[in-house]
Amino acid sequence: MMKFRFRRQGTDPHRDRLRHDLFAFSKTVEHGFPNQPSSLAFDPKLRIMAIGTKSGAVKVYGAPGVEFTGLHKETATVTQLHFLPGQGWLLSLLDDNTLHLWEIYQKEGCSHLEETRSFGLPGRPGFDSANCSPSITRVTVILLKSTCDVACLGTEGGGVYFLTLPGLALLEEKTLFQDEILQSVPDDYRCGKALGPVESIQEHPRDPSKLLIGYSRGLVIIWDQTTRTVDHLFLGNQQLESLAWEHSGKTIVSSHSDGGYMVWAVNSSCQKTQQPVMSTIPYGPFPCKAINKILWRTCESGNPFIIFNGGMPRASYGDRHCVSVLQGQTLATLDFTSRVIDFFTVQGTEVAEGGFENPRALVVLVEEELVVIDLQTPGWPTIPAPYLAPLHSSAITCSYHISNVPLKLWERIISAGEQQSPRLSSASWPINGGKNLAQEPTQRGLLLTGHEDGTVRFWDASAVSLKPLYKLGTANIFQTDCEHNDSLNQASEEEWPPFRKVGCFDPYSDDPRLGIQKIALCKYTAKMVVAGTAGQVLVMELSDEKSEHAVSVATVDLLQDREGFTWKGHDRLAPKNGPVAFAPGFQPSVLVQCVPPAAVTAVTLHSEWNLVAFGTSHGFGLFDYYRRNPVLARCTLHPNDSLAMEGPLSRVKSLKKSLRQSFRRIRKSRVSGKKRVNANSPSSKVQEANAQLAEQAGPPEVEMTPVQRRIEPRSPDDSLSGVVRCLYFADTFLRDGKARGPCVGWELPDPVCGCPWQSSLLPLCLLLLGLSGRVGPTCWWPYGAGGVFSLTHAALALKHEGCCLHLPVSALPRQLREKPPRDGPSRSDWCRAAGRLVSHAATVPPTPAAAHHGPTMWAGTNSGSVFAYALEVPSQEKFSERAVEAVLGKEIQLMHRAPVVAIAVLDGRGNPLPEPYEVSRDLAKAPDMQGSHSMLISSEEQFKVFTLPKVSAKTKFKLTAHEGCRVRKVALVSFASATSEDYAENCLACLTNLGDIHIFTVPGLRPQVHYGCIRKEDISGIASCVFTKHGQGFYLISPSEFERFSLSTRNVTEPLCSLEVSRLQDTSCLSNNFMVTPKLPQANGTHVPHSPEANHSPADSDRE
Repeated sequence: MMKFRFRRQGTDPHRDRLRHDLFAFSKTVEHGFPNQPSSLAFDPKLRIMAIGTKSGAVKVYGAPGVEFTGLHKETATVTQLHFLPGQGWLLSLLDDNTLHLWEIYQKEGCSHLEETRSFGLPGRPGFDSANCSPSITRVTVILLKSTCDVACLGTEGGGVYFLTLPGLALLEEKTLFQDEILQSVPDDYRCGKALGPVESIQEHPRDPSKLLIGYSRGLVIIWDQTTRTVDHLFLGNQQLESLAWEHSGKTIVSSHSDGGYMVWAVNSSCQKTQQPVMSTIPYGPFPCKAINKILWRTCESGNPFIIFNGGMPRASYGDRHCVSVLQGQTLATLDFTSRVIDFFTVQGTEVAEGGFENPRALVVLVEEELVVIDLQTPGWPTIPAPYLAPLHSSAITCSYHISNVPLKLWERIISAGEQQSPRLSSASWPINGGKNLAQEPTQRGLLLTGHEDGTVRFWDASAVSLKPLYKLGTANIFQTDCEHNDSLNQASEEEWPPFRKVGCFDPYSDDPRLGIQKIALCKYTAKMVVAGTAGQVLVMELSDEKSEHAVSVATVDLLQDREGFTWKGHDRLAPKNGPVAFAPGFQPSVLVQCVPPAAVTAVTLHSEWNLVAFGTSHGFGLFDYYRRNPVLARCTLHPNDSLAMEGPLSRVKSLKKSLRQSFRRIRKSRVSGKKRVNANSPSSKVQEANAQLAEQAGPPEVEMTPVQRRIEPRSPDDSLSGVVRCLYFADTFLRDGKARGPCVGWELPDPVCGCPWQSSLLPLCLLLLGLSGRVGPTCWWPYGAGGVFSLTHAALALKHEGCCLHLPVSALPRQLREKPPRDGPSRSDWCRAAGRLVSHAATVPPTPAAAHHGPTMWAGTNSGSVFAYALEVPSQEKFSERAVEAVLGKEIQLMHRAPVVAIAVLDGRGNPLPEPYEVSRDLAKAPDMQGSHSMLISSEEQFKVFTLPKVSAKTKFKLTAHEGCRVRKVALVSFASATSEDYAENCLACLTNLGDIHIFTVPGLRPQVHYGCIRKEDISGIASCVFTKHGQGFYLISPSEFERFSLSTRNVTEPLCSLEVSRLQDTSCLSNNFMVTPKLPQANGTHVPHSPEANHSPADSDRE
């Protein structure tokens, strides 16, 4: 028998299978706009688009849901991208002068993107490579011929090289050098100078054997590949930037460095053309910047489109980033807020009679966003993008995810968003290639992002594409400079050039105090709370109609008239006076202003109780937005931290002196705690000593564990012990007489002792009651926080720890809050009267009271303190009659004093409590209120479970001690089994400061799995992480991109798409030894190396 008792426990196969069915980590898709884009390409046949970035990433987009991502093995900038039309091949050029060929291939019914070959251009034959500059063979321009079998490469040395496709083999016999061209150039044009780098190569639209080649010096030729002769010469005298054919092949247009463009006629009867048909500088006559690229698109309706970027007057608008669209006499100067990378036009799928191109849309890629212009609608409006929206149009400051959004709320948000943008085009998205094979999402997910400019943006996060739905602005509630700036922009629209601001990227904030810090939303009542940097807390409600009303303002002083405090931060935002107009959508009803106006660090909403709780670095407050009055304000700053309250400028103590004083206080506390109680103040001194000991550091053995955490460098905000880190509402058990003996109540008749100032005896009475053991030991003279007074129906009640003392008085006496006046009764009179009062109370037998659950509010701080309040919430019928009351029920101090990250209450079955209205609307099972509840407190160093209402430790897991890391983000997540529809587990997901994700069971806190998710150096990514309730998450990999990941085997959102291609030739010549990367992970846009075992190299049979 003994051998079985002491046998080492092995792994449980059943539990291992459950882990496999529940947990699986994968990075699935990247939402948002690619960080630092550098190149752009478009396939007009497959109707897909590719974007290259400075980190070497290649991203291909088609219809919504059709996405491919690849990453070069070299971390280098992708300078050019080119599609082989209709072939599913993509050629990329890096800034290290290497070419890479990518293939979109089919495998297991889905399409994938992979790199197949690479090529580096060798040096020019006959030149000494040691003495020859490598820039001679640096590729400047690439042309993929329409036959899809040859790529033409123009170089800085003026040579043109030819490669076979898709084999990337150099055709040396076809190489064209400048020497061969100069033989056909007149002597007076040569002047002994080189032609310069190749700036543009364009294929003849009617004759694929002819190439239009332009050199930097200004010479443009038409080269006949068949006869290897110069078919035509255009002797330009201005530095060339780009070339474009007119669709018929009879005209070419060239753009130049002086901000002008020229139109040249192609005359077959004359070999040389010295003067263009037309030459103009659109924004002259003053010196202008170069026109970097120009397009000529014919229209069946009449005048062609001439589209170019650049050309702005150098002195006045040289810093503008513009793309100009000219058709006849109509000119639009599209003004962007970031640098233009590239642009292209999208033609219709059907070719018009006469070969007209009829451009349907203009797609412009700038550094921070992608903008699509509808060229077929008068006014050329913007087409809203279903993906690639710039998440960072203003810097993201916080994020919030909501799962299972009700259909009614979803439709109302979409409707409000559509009414915000009436000027947008109704045309369909022009880049619509490929087919989305993913199933329709089973639930609607909403991602909310708060921004620096005071806006909150709503995103459809249900599927692969992150689609913008609605934008909420809060700046119009306050007095800012927005209106002044708008008037200036309006006045400038009448000037020349005719600027038209497009795009939504605007990184500049009118006031940094507008920044959004915390968001909370009730999906069942459409109530939302938005909290900002200047202590503003806005309570909002969704409205389908526009309105104009004044916003109620309430001020909550979190310091509670604390003396010795000097706020040296920013001022509060001044709200507008009078009614304010609001569009359909979320409209504010109440503005709660925290004093001091510090940034809000925590917020929570309970719409069923009409309560909102908020916290800052100074304390926390509770507000009833139905009655529009504050319920509670608690300062969390310690009195000894008065210097710290004034900010970093007042920290003049040395570390040595501070440590010496701390240890002296600890020693003094221990000595006073061991002494017998003094008769003068039998209770208060013990209480004071215990309080001082709790507020200071713990015993030496406890001090050693978190010493490394305490001395690490922290920001000024984190160093404050009073910062409120989390707030939580729960309907649970907080007060139970069984934890401290039977609950006792006394009913005292009037009068008891015949004393006219009987009500003033209550403080001393409480003291004597405490000595007799009838009231909890923390009740004393009410300069402490032992009890809470309330006044109902002319009866004064003191509630504490389940005990209640009632005195029938008409008003709350001043003596209960302050010391008795000097001319009042003597101390002996107080004692005699109180003795009679206590003796009467002692004759009243105690009455037991049953434990019951009720509304509670919990707050956790940076110093490891947890405050629990019991809330007296009236029924819905009596909301307008009775006010909400808050009674301090518990105050817990974690011994390791690590910051409290999150608080949660679990019911008797160990399940998280449902959200407000979920049970009443039959959307969730009622929680188990028969068994005892559990409270899970997550600090930066450990997880600990307490039983409620007794608040005794049940279990804990010391994460810092075991893993050497600290908690940054936690969430209770429901993991559904991949094999069983009915089985699911609630677990605790934790993200650490090392970027790892750990999953624990609740309430047992047994570790299950852990994964490496984010690089530990990526501090912003770790800080931005947000978990969903069903095992997914988001974090920022760049200022403009969210990485989506999944922790669940069953709940995965990833791109599943197909792209049908019809290749003109056999691809069996390609090597099978390439690296397959259907989805390579990225971390902040940097290359992540992969082990050979992690990559799979498919053979040709895998693609069938």
